[in-house]
Amino acid sequence: MSEPPSYPQIEPTTFDLIAAGTGLAECIVAAAASASGKTVLHLDTNPFYGSHYSSLSVPELTSFLNSNSTPSSPPSSTSTTTDSLDYSIVKSHHSADRLIDLMLKSGASHYVEFKSIDASFVGDGNGKLWNVPDSRAAIFKDKSLTLKEKNQLMRFFKLVQGHLVATVAAGSSGDDGNGNDEKEGKTKISDEDLERPFIEYLSNMQLPPKIRSIILYAIAMADYDQDDRGVCQNLLKTKDGIDRLSLYQSSVGRFTNAFGALIYPVYGQGELPQAFSRRSAVKGCIYVLRMPVTAILMEKDSGRYKGVRLASGQDIFSQKLVLDPSLTLASPSASPSDLLHESFNFLSTRDVRGKVARGICITRNSLKPDMSNLLVVYPPRSLYPEQITSIRALQISGNLAVCPLGMFVLYLSALCDDAIQGKRLLNAAMNVLLTFPDSVNSESSSTVQSENTEEKPTVIWSGLYIQEMSTGQFDSINFAPMPDGNLNYNDISDAAVKLFQEMYPNEEYFPETTPPENSEDDIGLSLET
Repeated sequence: MSEPPSYPQIEPTTFDLIAAGTGLAECIVAAAASASGKTVLHLDTNPFYGSHYSSLSVPELTSFLNSNSTPSSPPSSTSTTTDSLDYSIVKSHHSADRLIDLMLKSGASHYVEFKSIDASFVGDGNGKLWNVPDSRAAIFKDKSLTLKEKNQLMRFFKLVQGHLVATVAAGSSGDDGNGNDEKEGKTKISDEDLERPFIEYLSNMQLPPKIRSIILYAIAMADYDQDDRGVCQNLLKTKDGIDRLSLYQSSVGRFTNAFGALIYPVYGQGELPQAFSRRSAVKGCIYVLRMPVTAILMEKDSGRYKGVRLASGQDIFSQKLVLDPSLTLASPSASPSDLLHESFNFLSTRDVRGKVARGICITRNSLKPDMSNLLVVYPPRSLYPEQITSIRALQISGNLAVCPLGMFVLYLSALCDDAIQGKRLLNAAMNVLLTFPDSVNSESSSTVQSENTEEKPTVIWSGLYIQEMSTGQFDSINFAPMPDGNLNYNDISDAAVKLFQEMYPNEEYFPETTPPENSEDDIGLSLET
């Protein structure tokens, strides 16, 4: 007969903030609260940090997927290695995005090392991968673009750069009031054009479909089919498209050892929550893993939140509570009615904002023989007529320590309405990019092989699952957001800012800090400006 788990007693028993779950948003909020002098207790049911952003070994990953979602039956892994895989998702970072800025400001950057993604591509149903140029030199070196296409792309990027320069200079003495900056000699895009759909603006610029597709889906990272307003759930405006192009351009070469626009953390995305957790710990935050929250304590008269009951039976009190959105609580049995609600109906107030299909595949070969880490984007309708969302596939190699050396892990992601649609989207991309042991001789596989001179990697392990994107709030209880379908973490970072400011409107968000001294564990963010 197994012994019941032994839980430590936690002292003190009252905190300003309790965070249950160590997802990225929870860790950012806990770090910000700790930096502002708040007392914070950070709990997690799991024996690891990160929740849905974690990096796990293959057995841990399989177990976590089986216990938290309904994945398709994955082939058994042929590897017994304990190297970690990112549970998390198709996520990368623009070198100039808001999360990188926050890591630099907060000091979390001292605990993470990043490396560049080698290149980005746009794919089609014939197995071809078109390079996404990220600089003027790359445009002229790209052999897949015709001379006319190169000139068109260069003119467009020059126009965008001129608009950005003129916008920065707006209000100065050189502004003639008509959107032009005489001093700089640059012209702003008109307000009317900025408010119109980006696809319409690109068409008016007479850019061909191929160039429009690269700009919309591989640089601006639009999710939905921008040509079909009937199915497009997020029509990108020109001003938003220009902002995303600006982010992309400012990310290229920002750091001396990260030449491209996109970077990825060594050891995986699970390093990000841990980096913020370490900043919290420096400021006094208490961390307890393997500690489930079993109930929420409520005031009898007012019904307001007052604390949590832990699996150890101990009651801990706080003014504020942040919950992992996937956390489920069983109704307490034989609990005093003046302490605990017998039902947790408020948990049903979580706002589900869509679904995202995610896939993970392990191979022994790269999609591109001369590259290790790369991104492939399949724009809407590039694989089949009913494909209304982009599909992203991010390949990461063993040189980033997210999979065994000599192997590659491919993370796939696509927004979807339901599991059937999501699996169809991912399977379409997987069938073009990869070979499965039971379908090597299939007609579709042989067709793609004949048109693509590069041999497709064979899958040795895979898993698919559908994740809900949800968040919510009830009284002093706040739900952190689930991972979203975006490539970067800007929305997650913004949600953490909003969460903190709603709880502590009079506190500064991450006051300026100095680097930690004499820390043997500091890695240093190997990103040099």
